[in-house]
Amino acid sequence: MAATTTAAVSWQPQEAGFKEICGLLEQQISPSSDKSQIWQQLQHYSQFPDFNNYLAFILARAQGKPVEVRQAAGLLLKNNLRTAFKSMPLTNQEYIKAELLPCLGSTDRQIRSTSGTIISVVVQIGGVLGWPELLHTLVKCLDSNDMIHMEGAMDALSKICEDIPQVLDAESPGSSERPIDTFLPRLLQLFQSSNATLRKLALGSVNQYIMLMPPVLYMSMDTYLQGLFILANDQSSEVRKLVCSAFVQLIEVRPSFLEPHLHNVIEYMLQVNKDPDDEVSLEACEFWSAYCEAPLPPENLRAFLPRLIPVLLSNMAYADDDESLLDAEEDGSLPDRDQDLKPRFHSSRFHGSDDAEDDDDDIVNIWNLRKCSAAALDIISNVFGDEILPTLMPFVQSKLSLLDDASWKEREAAVLALGAIAEGCINGLYPHLSEIVVFLIPLLDDKFPLIRSISCWTLSRFSKFIVQQGAGHREGHEQFEKVLTGLLRRILDDNKRVQEAACSAFATLEEEAADLLAPCLEIILQHLMCAFGKYQRRNLRIVYDAIGTLADAVGDELNQPKYLEILMPPLIAKWQQLSNSDKDLFPLLECFTSIAQALGSGFSQFSQPVFQRCLDIIQAQQLAKVNPASAGVQFDKEFVVCSLDLLSGLTEGLGSGVESLVSQSNLRDLLLQCCLDDSADIRQSAFALLGDLARVCPAHLRPRLPEFLDVAAKQLNTPKLKETISVANNACWAIGELAIKVNQEVSPVVMTVISCLVPILQHAKGLNKSLIENSAITLGRLASVCPELVSPHMEHFMQSWCIALAMIRDDIEKEDAFRGLCAMVKANPSGALSSLVFLCRAIASWHEIRSEDLHNEVSQVLLGYKQMLKNGAWEQCISALEPPVQERLSKYKV
Repeated sequence: MAATTTAAVSWQPQEAGFKEICGLLEQQISPSSDKSQIWQQLQHYSQFPDFNNYLAFILARAQGKPVEVRQAAGLLLKNNLRTAFKSMPLTNQEYIKAELLPCLGSTDRQIRSTSGTIISVVVQIGGVLGWPELLHTLVKCLDSNDMIHMEGAMDALSKICEDIPQVLDAESPGSSERPIDTFLPRLLQLFQSSNATLRKLALGSVNQYIMLMPPVLYMSMDTYLQGLFILANDQSSEVRKLVCSAFVQLIEVRPSFLEPHLHNVIEYMLQVNKDPDDEVSLEACEFWSAYCEAPLPPENLRAFLPRLIPVLLSNMAYADDDESLLDAEEDGSLPDRDQDLKPRFHSSRFHGSDDAEDDDDDIVNIWNLRKCSAAALDIISNVFGDEILPTLMPFVQSKLSLLDDASWKEREAAVLALGAIAEGCINGLYPHLSEIVVFLIPLLDDKFPLIRSISCWTLSRFSKFIVQQGAGHREGHEQFEKVLTGLLRRILDDNKRVQEAACSAFATLEEEAADLLAPCLEIILQHLMCAFGKYQRRNLRIVYDAIGTLADAVGDELNQPKYLEILMPPLIAKWQQLSNSDKDLFPLLECFTSIAQALGSGFSQFSQPVFQRCLDIIQAQQLAKVNPASAGVQFDKEFVVCSLDLLSGLTEGLGSGVESLVSQSNLRDLLLQCCLDDSADIRQSAFALLGDLARVCPAHLRPRLPEFLDVAAKQLNTPKLKETISVANNACWAIGELAIKVNQEVSPVVMTVISCLVPILQHAKGLNKSLIENSAITLGRLASVCPELVSPHMEHFMQSWCIALAMIRDDIEKEDAFRGLCAMVKANPSGALSSLVFLCRAIASWHEIRSEDLHNEVSQVLLGYKQMLKNGAWEQCISALEPPVQERLSKYKV
């Protein structure tokens, strides 16, 4: 099959090889062929060094063959080049490149398009600098005025711009020229082409450079904007969509360019927000949220609100082809298919003040005009607040008063609108909220399932108000109970969409209501466990979440036999029914984590099998990582993370009661392995468990203490600290917990850890708040157990440490840190002299030190400095402090 080659150009295929490969490709595209056998034969051919030359030849030159065969050769060539191009002989690379370029002028559009795709792959692998003929050919084709050549070149160029825009924006060696400098003027010129495909590809290509903003685009901005305005009313909806996309991107990254034209741009976006093509109106709708988040004055938008809000509202109604309408008809007793189960993500355990906020998830995750319009209304309501109500509410009220069956979608959109503005317009709505809630409660029983589901969501958006009223007075409490029982009824709805919305809404209400739920616990548990028996797999996950949230909300109220008899038997039955490799175990493990923490020692009757199973799962997964065949399962880190987090929940709930379980297990060795794992999520949860165990049974960690301390310290000393910040955070907290339990035994790692903590405190900007707090606390804890080791170095970190200590709220961990501070000052008083002002501010950050002996120690420190600083130096230090700080220090009698 090999062909003789002297230079790339003189390579010639052999007839037999050419025929065989064409024959295989013909079989491959025939629907009735045995695909696996053909694939094996093609694999066999790909051993030959010039197999890819044959494919290029067939694509470019096999004129007598069906175009589908030539295209199949091209697609196979593209896939092969991804892995084989770099290792190919140079002559073969050159041959393939040379065959691809003429294809850009092929009369067959499929051949042009396939070649463009392959060219983009070659550029991804090797860049453009090593292929000057490509740039030359593209320019020549674009300048040719021959539509076929222009389309072929533009197809390839647009793929390069989409996949790897930066390669055209890189300077050529020895010159300040960039390829984009040559192409951009030609692309802008094509905006005026009579050929819609060329207009679309040219505009799409330029749009790829808005984020990169090369100098040539910056300089040509006026021409680009003029081009956008000319294309704004293009006959092609694809072009109009790209115009909208350009304005959205510009407002996000370079709003200043649009500022002089804002009035026209907003006017245009308002017009295309009603475009007959849904994709255009969706792209236009993205503009409103982008505008509100841009650093532009809201005034420019204010004048348009009376026209914009009705457009958003009418776009919030379900479209006739919305797939939610089909889903909504699905019977709740039908089992879920695997593809109905969305992937789930467990967030590993985290110690400290978390910076992340939960987003309100809309009910189903497909982005469309309805959701985009609701999101825009939400953001607009947050920017303009109550001033949108006079425009919005008459529309909402008129839609809600349409009671005929045909108008249900408009009623539904009005309920969605009330939920969307629940946050931004809360002050203006407040006087009417009781009426709004009274109006929404009956909608929970509406005949249309999507009205029932949206009413659940909108009520949940007002849950803070509903709970406040419920705690405040009798009518409010009656209303709270009506909402609660209404949502519980909907949890047992026969419709899956309503079940999902009701369960999620109920979980939101639970978080707000907390102790208000205690009197209703029995009825809540009966409904949730009834749903547990009724739901299919996908919605079961949401029931677990609602049960877990309930446990978090009511805490040890749950620890009563009458409640446990309702709650635990169904959960335990499910726990026994699922295998250790079944992913439906994840949400159950999470649910048990919340229950174990809520029940405390009350969970001990269930703890032994749960504890053992977590260990079994971790062990099986650690084996699966090395040898899936002998483990009988595929490795999946989620199993390890969820099991570690449940062990943490057990440890937190049972306290020292977990000791009997730990002492008879191999948990210590398994945990050390997890702390050494290469997955950051596993390490994050492992260090959380290490810290929890250190609190209640440090003796069981002692035999491997040096290894635990060593691996924990390594998490703080990594160049990738920002990427694994949550791991570092938990490791840092665990070291501190270990230190106060094993005292002097931490001394071998104290200086290593301190040398990692100090840079964190000194470069606190850009790191998360929790890591800074934990670093400050752990440093203090180490200082309290080994002051003689830490105090000689204190002047290097005193200032940044005191700044961090001042940010921490009063609690037991802050007390530990200040014990370390006092111990260090006692050992080395001069070490804090240059940071005395910061030390005073840190002390003043306490509202009240509850521990009497610590209060006395802190007083002694201040008194010591007052006596040490003579000749008015102490008074000078105090006068440098802010008046509130001086006032707080007065209680220490200095």
